[in-house]
Amino acid sequence: MNIGSVKDLKELREQWTANLGKQKMRILVCAGTGCVANGSLKIYEAIKNQLESHNVFIPVELLYEDEATDRILPPVPVGMVKSGCHGFCEMGPLVRLEPSGVLYTKVQPEDVAGLVEVLISGREPLQHKLYSHPVTGETYALEREIPFYKYQTRNALGNCGKIDPEDIREAITHGAYQGLGQALTGLTPEEVCGEMAKSGLRGRGGGGFATGFKWEATRVADNPEKYVVCNGDEVDPGAFMDRSVMEGDPHKVIEGMAIAGYAVGADQGYIYVRAEYPLAVQRLRTAIQEARKFGLLGKNILGSGFCFDIKIKEGAGAFVCGEETALLASIQGERGMPRPKPPFPAQSGLWGKPTLINNVETFANVPAIIINGSGWFKRQGTEKSPGTKTFALTGQVANTGLIEVPMGITLREIVFEIGGGIRNGKKFKAVQIGGPSGGCLTREHLDMKLDFDSLVSAGAMIGSGGLVVMDEDTCVVEVARFFMNFTQNESCGKCVPCREGTKRMLEILQRAVDGEGRPGDPDDLEELALAVKDGSLCGLGKTAPNPILSMFKYFKDEYMAHIIEKKCPAGVCNALATYTIDAALCKGCGKCGRTCPVQAITGVVKKPYVIDPAKCIKCGACIAICPFKAIREGK
Repeated sequence: MNIGSVKDLKELREQWTANLGKQKMRILVCAGTGCVANGSLKIYEAIKNQLESHNVFIPVELLYEDEATDRILPPVPVGMVKSGCHGFCEMGPLVRLEPSGVLYTKVQPEDVAGLVEVLISGREPLQHKLYSHPVTGETYALEREIPFYKYQTRNALGNCGKIDPEDIREAITHGAYQGLGQALTGLTPEEVCGEMAKSGLRGRGGGGFATGFKWEATRVADNPEKYVVCNGDEVDPGAFMDRSVMEGDPHKVIEGMAIAGYAVGADQGYIYVRAEYPLAVQRLRTAIQEARKFGLLGKNILGSGFCFDIKIKEGAGAFVCGEETALLASIQGERGMPRPKPPFPAQSGLWGKPTLINNVETFANVPAIIINGSGWFKRQGTEKSPGTKTFALTGQVANTGLIEVPMGITLREIVFEIGGGIRNGKKFKAVQIGGPSGGCLTREHLDMKLDFDSLVSAGAMIGSGGLVVMDEDTCVVEVARFFMNFTQNESCGKCVPCREGTKRMLEILQRAVDGEGRPGDPDDLEELALAVKDGSLCGLGKTAPNPILSMFKYFKDEYMAHIIEKKCPAGVCNALATYTIDAALCKGCGKCGRTCPVQAITGVVKKPYVIDPAKCIKCGACIAICPFKAIREGK
């Protein structure tokens, strides 16, 4: 079916929406990566079988047929789809009921029969499958009332969890390609770029560069051959925002790219996505094929004369390919290594042609800006950072998952309202924001607005949007070592400051957690960090020292304890642990001595044993074997 005009698109949307309205109820089973890993596809099949046994299931496919409104439907027609990520990963597998909005959490196959029975009978929802707040104990039936969702504003994620991402008709009924049609028939390319500039949208990939400026620079570049590239190379530890958008609403990304192609004068686009995202790749391929089939990609889109198509390039998961020039090199079949700028990609990018590069979330914001106007977008967020931002909320917080919030929200609201507070009643210590490129935010930043400029002033950055929450038992020195190990492994090696500097910084941090720190290490580490930050060629090296510089700024006393006192205040670093035997509890059974692999424990039977700290390797075998709990670990 080819949609030949904006009028055709509107009529189809109205028809399909009316047909889908014949469903009295609709069940959405989360089929994002997290829920699929937890067995949601089995739950989908189990629910479908139960519905069929009650003779109420109606295949959604039937509702898209022209004769759907004339069909004899079941007495209580229930439709069901596999949706993208709902975001509440901590509570998966998730099942949501529409139109009621009831959300069932941690659904298992044995829950399905009761769930369907309650659904058909109209009785109260299954209480034991509803969300219960980890602190207050309050139970919530409706998704919109759960604090995790209540404080969010979902724009880029608006359709994720609401549609079948592998069915373009689902996307169209929820407004897909309406923005493209509006741009093609009502705006000139210059006006589209102007609308993006007026919106104040800044790149959501981390740098926060003005999107409208980048679009206009590409538009005015003097070359008839141009490209649009979507950066889906999301490799930060703990980040899965772009992944969820590509899996849950791929047509929004495609539409944003097509609008960009029209605005800058490009007829070819590329989506660069890491091969470790197989579900995202599959759904993007399906979406592109369907968009071509319906005439929304390819030649003469919506009868406007505009031509645009998209190819997918799978990356190998190299962190450095998140840098735009390295990404372009990879698409061209070269080794992913950055090059000096200028020239910028808008002047000379893919194969030397003007190229517009934005990340997944940036493109996902574009259609709504065209439909609702730049003023609508600017009313959200802050003056200099308008709109919303997605974050992957992970770590020691009660409710982990994918969230989208207005720019300018405070860290306190994210951690304690949306996130439900710190696990197990522990105290909040810090948040690592922006992954290896970011920095720490501490208790003093809990009420600071989270936007591009405020974070930079605090020595951090939004980065791709990872938020790793740390409690009092987290060692920031080990966190810095972890991120430095990641960055050092991912360095492409092209420039000396990054190649050698990250290696030396890692060695110093490793000495600290191994209990082998030297008095001169703090000065050497700080000097190295500043040199690498100033001298590296690309963003990877320039931001690699951020976790270290944050550590020095907010937790230097903790680092110095590792160096001077050979002590880990958080009690995490095993090499700094000491094992002692409580003479009052030890009965002299000798089990610990016989278990110790290095003969560090000696003694006489029926008298207290002792541990030689010089020989002890801190393996913990003695603690595990002691029947009297007499062996203590101190750090």
